[in-house]
Parts: sequence; C-alpha cells; structure tokens
Amino acid sequence: MMTAVYSDSGVNDDARRDLLYRGEVFVYAASPATSELVGFARELIEEAFGGRDPETAQHEMPVEEFAGLLADLKPRFIHHPRCKELLPAVLEERGCDPELTYFDVPRLRTSTSHAYLVSGISYAFHPHRDCWYSAPFSQVNWWIPVYEVVAENVMAFHPRYFDRPVRNSSRLYDYAEWNRTSRRTAARHVRSDPRAQPRPEEPVELEPQVRVVPEPGGTLVFSGAQLHSTVPNTSGRTRFSIDFRTVHLGDVREHRGAPNVDAECTGTTLRDFVRCNDLSRVPEDLALEYEARALAGVS
Repeated sequence: MMTAVYSDSGVNDDARRDLLYRGEVFVYAASPATSELVGFARELIEEAFGGRDPETAQHEMPVEEFAGLLADLKPRFIHHPRCKELLPAVLEERGCDPELTYFDVPRLRTSTSHAYLVSGISYAFHPHRDCWYSAPFSQVNWWIPVYEVVAENVMAFHPRYFDRPVRNSSRLYDYAEWNRTSRRTAARHVRSDPRAQPRPEEPVELEPQVRVVPEPGGTLVFSGAQLHSTVPNTSGRTRFSIDFRTVHLGDVREHRGAPNVDAECTGTTLRDFVRCNDLSRVPEDLALEYEARALAGVS
C-alpha cells in the first residue's frame, strides 16, 4: 500500500485515528506543549551528562559508563511526575478528548552512532509492529525528537507491510511474562541482548521505506500496527527522542483499530494506560477481555 504523510493537518482526532488505522502518518511542527516537554527532557539529559555534549559524549566515554548513565537517566525521566502533567497538555493541544484518551509513560530513547551501543538500554529495533508486543490495534504512537535529527538517525516505516503479513515470533511473546522476567534487566545488556523479543522469521524488504525528519519538538504520529525499525545511525551523533502511546476508550470498547494481519502474542498492555484528565487506569474489565481474546486467538 501507499502511505500518505499529513503535515500539520487540521483534521479532528476522530478523523485522524481513522486515517492512522488505515496506515497513514501525521507529522506536526513543534508547539508550546511539545517544546516544554522537550525542554524538560533536555534539562534532565544535560544534568546527567555533566557538561559533556549528550549528542557526542559516546565518543568520549567507555560504553559501559554510557550505558550506566542511561540506566539512571531513563527511569528518572519516565517516572517523573512532571511528565504526567506535560503529556496531557501535548494531547489536548492536538485535539484529543481528555476524558476518552489514555496515555502510557513517555520513554526517553537513544540511538547511538556507528553501533556504539545497540542493545539493552539503547536497543536498536529490528523491523517490528508494536502489536507483536501485546499492544491493542487501536494504539497510536507519538514520537518527538529532543535535539535535531537527520535522515541517518530517525526511524523507518515499511508501508508495503501494513496490510501484508510477515511471519514472526510474536506467538512466543506474553506481555505479563516480559514484565516479570525481562524488562528490568535492560541495563545489563551492553554488548548483546539475549532477551527474546518478537522479530520477523522471514526476510523483510526494507526498501522502499519512509523516513520522516521532524524538527526538535515536532511530533510524528502513527499506528502501532505500522511495521517500523530503527535506522542504522551513521550520523556521528546520538539521537535522543521521546515516545509514548495512546488509546481512545471508545475504540478500545468497540475493538476499532488497525487490522491484525500477523500478530499472535498474548497478554495486553492496556493496564499501562492512564486517562488524561484524572490519571485513572483503563477499566479492568477491558484488560481482562483483551487478555481472554488474545488467548483465544481473537484480535
């Protein structure tokens, strides 16, 4: 299929989600709310690097020291209470209904240059769909660069596979088991990463691909069902970015979302999401329903 990229579109959130579920992609310029989020991330990053330029520090530090720094920095950002104030502001600015929109914690991601650190705490993602990792098919992904990015250090979409199945190992993945056994060990894996993660089990044609290069604070929005990957970073600079995910309660209840063409995982990530206006969790009955449907092989 062909993917269209909508730039600073004025469509409302209902229309946007419908287009996202069909494989389209949205990109927005930096805004007051995203600029505040990026500014906060920069404060934490630059404090952690203690005077070094975060984008070039990899050329001055042993990789183990760099990984140890990220192991402290990333959870501090992810769980900082300020993020729970900033993310709802970003979403309301983009027209999301705060009573019906739920978000998960924002991840601070890094992509180092020339394979300096590509495992564990700075994992370089192979081609994958988030739906292979127990995400609901109504999940929407939001990606924001913290510093300037270039085509050589962003992510790539592989749109020909949006409605075309890829043989993969998602049948071996259960989200609850991942949380129990694998998530907390990321920082230990500096030279390699033995954790089993869903991946293609057949060759994937990486071309043609789509790369979007937003400005710092710009926002890339896409479906969790998009096949995407980390571009091998050859820029000479470490890329820092923020990503988080949302679901719309109405879509979750009505099982509206992108098509499931090849996911066979079990479990659900729905318990990770909190509502914009009061931080309440997704109703437990929905999480249980999605777990039961996954076990039964129903998307």
